[in-house]
Amino acid sequence: MESQDKTGASPGIERKAGVMGGDPCIAGTRIPVWLLVQARRLGSNEAELRKAYPQLRAEDLTNAWAYYRSNRDEIEQQITVNENA
Repeated sequence: MESQDKTGASPGIERKAGVMGGDPCIAGTRIPVWLLVQARRLGSNEAELRKAYPQLRAEDLTNAWAYYRSNRDEIEQQITVNENA
């Protein structure tokens, strides 16, 4: 069974209390979606992201981008909070 966020709408994305503040992460990792979106925004391509996070699969990045498209406001807020931390 694929992991999903609490709404059940995002395959490969999960939230767990106590893991990365409950932010949506790639399933089975502690890699938050906001981190990947911000890295891509700052110029990292998918090959660089997969090299930096070798546990990621191409499918994981596809799931992260899809989650961002569906939850843009949430992810933008998490980016802002983490930039100011």
